[in-house]
Amino acid sequence: MLLICIAIVSRIVPHPPNFTPITAIALFSSIHFKNKLYKYFIPITGLIISDIIIGISLINIFVYISFLLITFIGAKFQKINNYSILLSSTSFFVISNFGVWLIGYPKNLEGFILCYYMALPFFINTILGDLFYCYAMKYSLVYAINKKIILR
Repeated sequence: MLLICIAIVSRIVPHPPNFTPITAIALFSSIHFKNKLYKYFIPITGLIISDIIIGISLINIFVYISFLLITFIGAKFQKINNYSILLSSTSFFVISNFGVWLIGYPKNLEGFILCYYMALPFFINTILGDLFYCYAMKYSLVYAINKKIILR
């Protein structure tokens, strides 16, 4: 429940675009929850509830698909490292911007290239946010286990 609340609050409070802990939550959930339903339920629930608050649009389906894939990536890798983080960031970028292209750009090669080009600043924020939050979450858990705040 705490992870869902963090996901919701992080999307509602002012923040740089795409600099949120949602990818970290999806990877963390997929690694640390044994129940497959929880692995996918936690990040998607946080997204849906915050989208109800901030607004729902056609792009949301592409965002949800990307986070289902990110959760799958975490379940397959079973670790948070640069490769799983960057693969997750790239997956989000490719899938969500494909939706943006379908919804708001001309359906030709020029429109496709322009869409992804215009999204590059958001991609930088996505990578930086994902790296920051994934490692913050990973090392917070390690610290809590070492200090016996959390027992495994």
